Amino acid sequence: MNKEPTGAGDLRRSLELLWRGPEPGRRGPKQRLSTDEVVEAAIALADAQGIEALSMRKVAEAVGVSPMSLYTYVPSKTELLDLMFDRVLGETPDPNEALPGWRVKLAFIARQRWALTERHPWLLDLALHRPPLGPNVMRKAESTMRTFEGMGLAPEEMGLAAEALQNYVTGALHAAREAREAERRTGMTDAEWFAIIADELGGRIESGGFPVIKRLKEAGGGAKVSATHDAVARFEFGLERILDGLEAFIRQRNAPPA
Repeated sequence: MNKEPTGAGDLRRSLELLWRGPEPGRRGPKQRLSTDEVVEAAIALADAQGIEALSMRKVAEAVGVSPMSLYTYVPSKTELLDLMFDRVLGETPDPNEALPGWRVKLAFIARQRWALTERHPWLLDLALHRPPLGPNVMRKAESTMRTFEGMGLAPEEMGLAAEALQNYVTGALHAAREAREAERRTGMTDAEWFAIIADELGGRIESGGFPVIKRLKEAGGGAKVSATHDAVARFEFGLERILDGLEAFIRQRNAPPA
C-alpha cells in the first residue's frame, strides 16, 4: 500500500485549520458539528478500519452529514490527515523536566511514540517527510530539541540526532507490525516458525559453511530465543543501542582537543 502523504494539500488552509483557535460563530443556521468532531470521527474510523478505508464519504456518514457538507469543515482528505496526525500526537505527554538526564528523556519520548503508534497503527501508513507543522508537532519538536540543548551539539546535529532516534522507532514499529501480520496470515508465531525452519535447516547448517550461525544455534537457550521474538524486548534492545551511539557521539563532541 502506498503511504498517504502529509503536508501535501493546501498548505495555507492546512495551517489555518491546524492553528485555529475556538471556532467563531457563523451567520445563518448553526452548524451541527465542530471541526474537532470531524477529526475525532476520522481518527476512530482509521483506528477501526485502517487509513486505506478512510474517505470523506465515510467520515460524513460517521458524523451524520452529507459529503458536500463535510467540505465546509475540511477541504479534502489531505488536510484531514494533517489534522488527524497533529491531534493524536497531542495524546502523548512530554518528558518531565525532573527526569534524570537527556538519555532517560529521549527513552521516554521513544516509548511514548511506540505506545501511540500501537494505539493508532495507521500512523505507519503516513508519509511524514513533510509533516504538518501544527501545534502538537511543533510541541514535540520543541520538547526533543530542548532535551539536546546544552549537550555541545551544533543545531544541525541536534536535528540529525532526533531524526536518527525517530527513524529507529519507526523502523522498529514497522518490524513489529510485519511480525503481527505474518502471525495473523499463517496462524503461527515467529517462535513456532523458526522451530520448523530449524528442524529443516539443521543438517544444512551443520554441513554448510555457516560456522558462526552454527555456534549461535548451539549456544542459544529457550529464554534467549523467546526474547528474540518479543517485539518489546527487541525495541528496548535497539533503543538502548541507539542511545549508546548518541552518548558516544556527544562525548566525542565535548572531548577536549588532542
